[in-house]
Amino acid sequence: MRYLPFTILLVISMLSCQNQDSGSKQQTADASAQANAQPVVFNFKDEPAGLSKYWYQGKAEISRYELQQNRYQATHPGEAVAIFVTEDFLTDKQVKNDNYTNPNSTGVLKTNLIRKFPTGLYDYSVMTSVFTPTDVEQYPQTLKVTTTAQDWCGHAFMQLNFREEQYQMQLNSYFENEADQEKSIDYAILEDELFNRIRMNPDGLPTGTVDIVPSTMVIRLKHLPFKAYEAEASLADYDGDTFEGEQLQVYTLSFPALDRRLQIVFQSESPYIIEGWKDTYPSAFDRQPRTTIAKRTSTILSPYWKKNSPSDRAMRQRLDMETFPGE
Repeated sequence: MRYLPFTILLVISMLSCQNQDSGSKQQTADASAQANAQPVVFNFKDEPAGLSKYWYQGKAEISRYELQQNRYQATHPGEAVAIFVTEDFLTDKQVKNDNYTNPNSTGVLKTNLIRKFPTGLYDYSVMTSVFTPTDVEQYPQTLKVTTTAQDWCGHAFMQLNFREEQYQMQLNSYFENEADQEKSIDYAILEDELFNRIRMNPDGLPTGTVDIVPSTMVIRLKHLPFKAYEAEASLADYDGDTFEGEQLQVYTLSFPALDRRLQIVFQSESPYIIEGWKDTYPSAFDRQPRTTIAKRTSTILSPYWKKNSPSDRAMRQRLDMETFPGE
């Protein structure tokens, strides 16, 4: 398959911000972003037969990350697990193709990213699933994202579906100020899809001034409105000392309106393994910036869906994952 460049014009419906940064300053930033919105190009270079054979071994790639998560007025130790796997996906129902009776099917690269961390006494668990078609000529947009967030106060479910040139959002939340919502916005790049885009070919990542919908986890933790924000994007060689490895690259997003800076660090050679990320933004409580850091500790390839007996628990030790009594 030959990947050709394509251009998608972002027309973002900007709404007034409902978080603690709301007010005239935010409205001015929104108006400026809308006026200066530019076309964004994903430029996927030629790749032989789409994704490499690495992704078609009948296994998933599982990586474990040591996590320091920014929440409230501190960073909290935790663990993140990223599962990358290819599967067949129904484009009309936007679910996994299980029965192979529906012709509306395409291959996707799926990310399941699970983050668990305590905040003092009580725990958080957040899982995000992202479904990005590998046939980027026919299906250039990520088709679906879901995020569930649980803590001891309650839980929330957020889902995005790409239909009719829009992302349709459904939110079910425990919190009164959010409750149940449905909303649609015109197409914009999703921060949640960036891991998949990197794994497919990081040379296609957009740079410069772009409009991006923040990750659904950040939207949940910061209780942000579902919308795109203007960001400055760059792709460069990594020269920091937080992440180890040779020939690493870093993709950086800076969101002025959110006072937020995200860095994703990854290997520069296929299959472009994600070494980790840094995400800096101010706490809603004291407005002091703190940084989430996730650092890869181990990676394996495994058909994990078959590894469900007690004897398979030893594989968790290979991943340096949290263990339980009796393991």
